[in-house]
Amino acid sequence: MKWAKSLLLSAGLLVSACTQERPASVSAPQTGPALWAVKDADTTVYLFGTVHVLPEGVEWFRGAPKAAFDKSDELVLEIIEPENQAEMAQIMGAKAIATDGVRLSDRLTAEQRTKYQAAMSANGLPWQAFETFSPWLPGIMLAVAPLEKLGYRGDLGAEKTLTRAAKASAKRIGALETAEQQLGFFSGLPVAQQLAFLNSTVDGLPEMEQEFGALVTHWRNGDPDKLAEQMNEAMEATPELADTLLYQRNARWAQWIKTRLEQPGTVFVAVGAGHLAGKNSVQDKLRDLGIASARVTK
Repeated sequence: MKWAKSLLLSAGLLVSACTQERPASVSAPQTGPALWAVKDADTTVYLFGTVHVLPEGVEWFRGAPKAAFDKSDELVLEIIEPENQAEMAQIMGAKAIATDGVRLSDRLTAEQRTKYQAAMSANGLPWQAFETFSPWLPGIMLAVAPLEKLGYRGDLGAEKTLTRAAKASAKRIGALETAEQQLGFFSGLPVAQQLAFLNSTVDGLPEMEQEFGALVTHWRNGDPDKLAEQMNEAMEATPELADTLLYQRNARWAQWIKTRLEQPGTVFVAVGAGHLAGKNSVQDKLRDLGIASARVTK
């Protein structure tokens, strides 16, 4: 699954925009996702890693995450997803149009083209409709479509649950990025990196169910080390992509947290779990700034 699994733990907007509601169920022991806190004399910033699509039955909004959320004055997400999905789709489409006029199939080798077109057709995505788009868009679609069939739903993702709870309790809702910025991270990638992402996603489709299921298990059991271990292959295979989609953003978010500590209050920051796991995580970037984070267990 390679970069597809990393995407589903890092880039919330595009996953949510591409995911439709479908039924599902799951049952397994669940201990609760990991949570960290950054504190000074009058400010607490909680750091919570999310999964953007989940099946029914994953009961995570309880224990330490729920208690921290209830104590918080404000919820801060990666982005505030536009309510008008048609408008979001239009923006995404405009960002994804290839500006050099090269057809997508012509960017692929004969072998890659055959596998790509077969994968798109198998997942109900007409590859012909994507010929004028840049490779990152079908890569994202292929990262999401198989999970829809397996019952993973965007409306059950952690961000949607937290947003509903924040609105119900009249908490402020903020964001670290704009929708346009997050789209820009993908559209701004060199074509070679976009193709690497697309081909990696296609190659990993046969293992998607097993690998993403394992990622969700590690997440709900609060095991960021295993999350990082499972994601390492993608990081090592595409270091430039990892730098753009994870590490640079982690550094910017750490700086945001440092600045936010200058204001009193309690903030619940929820970002893709991939940003809070492994080397160059947000916690690592905070440490580089001289700021400590501590795991919260109660």
